[in-house]
Amino acid sequence: QVQLVESGGGLVQAGGSLRLSCAATGSIFSINAMYWYRQAPGKQRELVATFTSGGSTINYADSVKGRFVISRDNAKNTLHLQMNSLKPEDTAVYYCNAIITSVTTPRVARNYWGQGTQVTVSS
Repeated sequence: QVQLVESGGGLVQAGGSLRLSCAATGSIFSINAMYWYRQAPGKQRELVATFTSGGSTINYADSVKGRFVISRDNAKNTLHLQMNSLKPEDTAVYYCNAIITSVTTPRVARNYWGQGTQVTVSS
């Protein structure tokens, strides 16, 4: 069974930094792409950053460009999001999302979500 487990959220003052991690575990055959989303209270979930297989495509939402860096450790199937110069408006639950094929069904790509990790930035 494939799972995504996030870690690294917390409370930080404006201007500070946090590093989120998302570990993909289970019977993984391949990971096609991985994403970070966030959802603030009363708002829709928004795409924050994209990392496609091999890093061929890395994209950021305009609101985080120049402050956030997405990276991936392929050997550990782990996605990271380094968040710098945090602002109160970055406060949200951050979710990891990945398109993964499992060993049991290597021709079928499925969409997986992590449980979310809270990031709170105080002013």
